[in-house]
Amino acid sequence: MRINKFFPVVFIYFFINSFGLPFGLTYTALLSPLLYLWMIMTRKREVLWPFLLIMLPLVIIHLAIGVDEKSYFVSVLNMTLVYIFCQAVYTFLIRCEQPGRIFHQLLVINFICCLVAIPLFFTPLYPVLWTKQFLTTGVEEVRRLSLLTYEPSYYALLFTPLFFFFLLQLLFYRNTINGWLLLAMLLLPLALSFSLGVISAIVMAIVVTVVLHYKKFLRNKRFLGLLGLTGIIVVGALGIGLVFFPDNILFVRLANVITGKDPSGKGRTFEAFWLADQLLAKKSYWWGIGPGQIKILGFDLIRDFYGYGRDTTRVAIPNAAAETLAIFGWVGLSVRILAECMLFVYTKVWSNYYRLLLFVFMFIYQFTGSFITNVAEYVIWIMAFTAVFKEYDVGNRQS
Repeated sequence: MRINKFFPVVFIYFFINSFGLPFGLTYTALLSPLLYLWMIMTRKREVLWPFLLIMLPLVIIHLAIGVDEKSYFVSVLNMTLVYIFCQAVYTFLIRCEQPGRIFHQLLVINFICCLVAIPLFFTPLYPVLWTKQFLTTGVEEVRRLSLLTYEPSYYALLFTPLFFFFLLQLLFYRNTINGWLLLAMLLLPLALSFSLGVISAIVMAIVVTVVLHYKKFLRNKRFLGLLGLTGIIVVGALGIGLVFFPDNILFVRLANVITGKDPSGKGRTFEAFWLADQLLAKKSYWWGIGPGQIKILGFDLIRDFYGYGRDTTRVAIPNAAAETLAIFGWVGLSVRILAECMLFVYTKVWSNYYRLLLFVFMFIYQFTGSFITNVAEYVIWIMAFTAVFKEYDVGNRQS
């Protein structure tokens, strides 16, 4: 089988991008200088100056407010490398003739990795592909699939574009993989990662997309069949769980969320905005505290608030929108949301099922998780705003 010239970098991004590196640093960021040269030669235009033009006044304002300069400029450099990679992703999407083939290869390799991870779960080698971490009150340690990424939720976020792409393949009779096998390949990674934040956002994205295009989906026999099958499985699983396994981790987590006793859910949502507000009070509500300053101004606050141990060396606000608020203030958060809404209209996201799913998912998820330099998040945004998946256009008769 011929290997696509883009596949090696895509493989690095999906499977080993953060393996063995400090949090926030990725191999794609380290490759940014080479990716930058490739873009210049491919697109015959400069791509870095818009980012620098936007950042320059912010840097001047933050320096005037006062920052730890070393941490500040290291973070700005990291953001610059992330921006270069994002431009490379956009270049890939407009230059790659059939990205679906690469998605297919990723799906197959990922499924094989999941199958390898299952027996590894029961051995002392489980930390290679699984992460043991606190889940919720009453469930202190749970092993969740993360493969070679740094965290299960990040892995689930990486997988989300593949999930939507092949779910639509299945719904619109485009799948080349057996339907039942494809369902297993799509559901197993999400189930093993047990990322309820990602799964919830996926469900909400599907609901919004179906409601907006209900006439199309109600005429789709395969959609109705999957909907009925899903209903039967969910009702059956809930019944069995309530009768035989009332104290399973899913029920405990859901009960804690409903009663407001889930520290993970609260910490990733409204508590993250409370922390951001506390940091803004130290500098500027309008312009924020600046990149790299959360660990300087908020280390003790965040460590004590979340109850981290004294040996903790890294703290963060676990919510992309709240982190944007803390770093760039209300101006930055407003620009972020406004840019998303403007690009939604300008690129007519609603005219493509796949892009609409990605947009709704990411718009919701940014308020419940992620972080400001998360390349997996930006890849989803770029795919949502780039009109290259025309097989899923609403006006396409085969969709």
